[in-house]
Amino acid sequence: MGWTFFFLMVVLKVPIVALFSIVWWAVKATPDAAEEQQDDGGSKRPEPPRPRTPPRRPRRGPHGDPQVPAPSRTRRPAVPAVTRRSV
Repeated sequence: MGWTFFFLMVVLKVPIVALFSIVWWAVKATPDAAEEQQDDGGSKRPEPPRPRTPPRRPRRGPHGDPQVPAPSRTRRPAVPAVTRRSV
């Protein structure tokens, strides 16, 4: 039981302490002078023109083609109810 307590309370905390020390070191580090003198690092070539998209088809409605008429509706003939036979 003593080794389990030691393992959980001490050994498993080592990665956490290492993480905090790396973050502290990164925050306190000063940037290199060579990196500050460089330009933005981007390409100076102009972007190629975007391909032209074909025009959209006109919409239907009041400013375009008339709407397609609705399909004709049909009613099914009424089927007489099936009578049950009594047994």
